[in-house]
Amino acid sequence: MDSLFTPSSIAVIGASAVSGKIGNTIFTNLQNAGYKGELYPVNSRGEDICGLKTFKSVSDIDKSLDLAVIAVPRDAVLSVFKELIEAGVRSVIVVSAGFREVGREGWLLEDELAALATKHKINLLGPNCLGLINSAGGVNASFATGNPLPGSTAFFSQSGALCVAIIDWALGSGVGFSKFVSLGNKAVINEASMLEYLGNDPSTKVVLGYVENIEDGRGFMEQAVKVSMKKPVIMMKSGITPAGARAASSHTGAIAGSDQACDAAFRQSGIIRVDRLEDLFNLAKAFSCQELPHGPNLGIITNAGGPGILAADACGESNLRMPSFSSETIAELQPMLPGYASIFNPVDLLRKADADRFRQAMKVVGQDPIINSLLVIVSPSENMNLNKVAETVASCAADISKPVFCCLMGRKNSEEARKIFSAAGIPVYDFPKQAVRAMDSMYKYAIWKGRASRTFEVPDRDLDAAREVIDAALKSGHSELVEFQARDIVTAYGLPTPESDLARSGDEAVILAERLGFPVVLKIASPDISHKSDVNGVWLDLNSADEVRDAFWQITAQTQRLRPDAYIAGCLVQQMASKNAREVIIGFRRDDQFGPLLMFGLGGVYVDILKDISFRLAPLSIEDAADMVREIRSYMLLKGVRGSEPVDFDAITDVLIRMSCLADDFPEIYEAEFNPVLVSSEEALVADARMTICELTSRRKEADIIIDEDFSKEA
Repeated sequence: MDSLFTPSSIAVIGASAVSGKIGNTIFTNLQNAGYKGELYPVNSRGEDICGLKTFKSVSDIDKSLDLAVIAVPRDAVLSVFKELIEAGVRSVIVVSAGFREVGREGWLLEDELAALATKHKINLLGPNCLGLINSAGGVNASFATGNPLPGSTAFFSQSGALCVAIIDWALGSGVGFSKFVSLGNKAVINEASMLEYLGNDPSTKVVLGYVENIEDGRGFMEQAVKVSMKKPVIMMKSGITPAGARAASSHTGAIAGSDQACDAAFRQSGIIRVDRLEDLFNLAKAFSCQELPHGPNLGIITNAGGPGILAADACGESNLRMPSFSSETIAELQPMLPGYASIFNPVDLLRKADADRFRQAMKVVGQDPIINSLLVIVSPSENMNLNKVAETVASCAADISKPVFCCLMGRKNSEEARKIFSAAGIPVYDFPKQAVRAMDSMYKYAIWKGRASRTFEVPDRDLDAAREVIDAALKSGHSELVEFQARDIVTAYGLPTPESDLARSGDEAVILAERLGFPVVLKIASPDISHKSDVNGVWLDLNSADEVRDAFWQITAQTQRLRPDAYIAGCLVQQMASKNAREVIIGFRRDDQFGPLLMFGLGGVYVDILKDISFRLAPLSIEDAADMVREIRSYMLLKGVRGSEPVDFDAITDVLIRMSCLADDFPEIYEAEFNPVLVSSEEALVADARMTICELTSRRKEADIIIDEDFSKEA
């Protein structure tokens, strides 16, 4: 995409001599940015623009074009685009609005635009975007106010208005950018495109992004994994609440995806996710000018006790640790500080600390082999020469081969000191928690980069047997497979289940129970009943023939009374699991953007009450599956407490891997749930299963109907 970011020639269609018009702003921005290539203003009236020859149409330009910026009314965009195709343009930015974000007509027009761009291999940015800026290359092909400073951080955003606000903030804060891109409606160029380009951009050290929805989830993850191994990618995803999702839909004309799926995608591809814009740029400061730490051990030096305690609290909430200093470090600190000063971690230099005391402490603590990174907290006092302290801290940091961060309390008289820190490449923060969060993110990213490669296994399974069950259900018009139907798929995937069989009468239930051995479980078997508890359809711990016979008739009679519409096939007679077994739930739901989203948590009623669930996207590696199990808050209950044996974690991992394969093998399965899976120290048994299925064509038709309904409501 060099023709987009470093074009040798640019045409602005809709350029204007009238100040305040978008076409005028784009053109003057290009001139003010110092663009060195050929500039061609195109205006149907042929008016003089900024002293350059104006062309009435694209066809009048007799030279090849790298980039064209279209700033004309929506209904004229398509004809202009076709002219540009004839002219052989390589990249196009459409800033014009009124496309899919406003309704069906705009959606169809945008689709046609995207199809033409794809067919003719044209990079299309937008429509409905602010444009882009390449600070180092002198390209400001946007209608933003002002030119951001050059820097090593790239930023792309789905929101143009947010871009305007951030440029204004960056100019006021002295923050620079390598690239600055407004994606708009993402008709062709999307987040994945940006990641691919910026991942290979030598002028970009850190990639930042703001997204409202991600349409090509798999493509996005593929690029994110590649880029995250080379440089940090920090992103903010909005539309995480129902209200936010509705706002995202009306704002961009896109349906916001599942937040759990997005979170899993970010986690699995190494993206650092933040919830606030403040954190987005706080982390960018850290990553752009400091090396990654080699461990979690943080040393803190402060001249004020309170901020030091705040930093310690923040550290306790993070993955970082505050170890005790080595005995040699303590021995060196002791004579240089007053007797009542703290020489442990954090080191309290006391309020009257001067530049020399900061220098001595940094020299000693910075050389301690136990410490991996250093946070210096400076709280201005009445007689402190703040600029001298800043110069001293910056000078000492240059001699320390570890990441050094600074927290400078107060704003009124600290601007010059902040500039000193920035010039020395030391990230400076207003409050201790901001600094610790940034350091924690760097440590977690270092772990992710250094992790071993993922291990993927494809277990043996009988695809034909599973296909036969699914095809039969679809043919009969069923959209759900309940336990006695789904059991055949579970078995086809090599998953262990408690021994069970279907009984169609009370006497048959007794015969099966005697064969299986008491105690047994009886469960209602009906393709029309998903949740057996709704009809009291599960009876446990039945220990005799009379109990089994009585349970069969009571279950079926009660179900018939509560659900007269339901077809009752009988009761499933099942072996009773070990009393020491613990219940977990394993399932997946197919996300529209990212595909199958797997879940794991405690089963039974716990999943509804505690909502203690971990998520990952398929395909699942062995390491991902193990992480899912360890991630839930209730992990210790599975590991064993107060003398109870730990469960068989390898068996749980195996069920997760096989569920992941099932999700990838059969896109007709929209969601599936094994609940409960009974886990003990020896095995994991799938005691109950249900699946929702649908024809793939039906799902596509349903999506089209939803889109049509949305447009009808707007009309």
